[in-house]
Amino acid sequence: MFAHRLLILGFLGMIFASRTLAADTTPSAQLERFSAAAGRQGNAEDGQKFFFKKHGKDWACASCHGESATQSGRHAATGKVLEPLAPAFNPKSLTDAAKVDKWFKRNCKDVLDRECRAAEKADIIAWLISQR
Repeated sequence: MFAHRLLILGFLGMIFASRTLAADTTPSAQLERFSAAAGRQGNAEDGQKFFFKKHGKDWACASCHGESATQSGRHAATGKVLEPLAPAFNPKSLTDAAKVDKWFKRNCKDVLDRECRAAEKADIIAWLISQR
């Protein structure tokens, strides 16, 4: 009986821990992380330019995320609705470091044919945080 209760408590603990890890950070912490890696603070103006600039495959971040980071976008190939990127309009945005890393890696490779540099990530996040 004790082992059974211990097993249930352990399982519940794993569930609650996974929920905690799903929101393990803040947008400001993400900005600081990439700014530190870049050796400079993120620049919102540069982030906005990067977001709208057409890159290697003639795509921009805005191609899927839309002309406003404060509104939903739609993936160009799949049609999937993408939630707003600006944290002021989507409280979940930039709150999971693993997801931030995953989506920067995937999307930068699609748009740029390479991974984004830390400075580019810091700039984009600085701009997204500035959107009110």
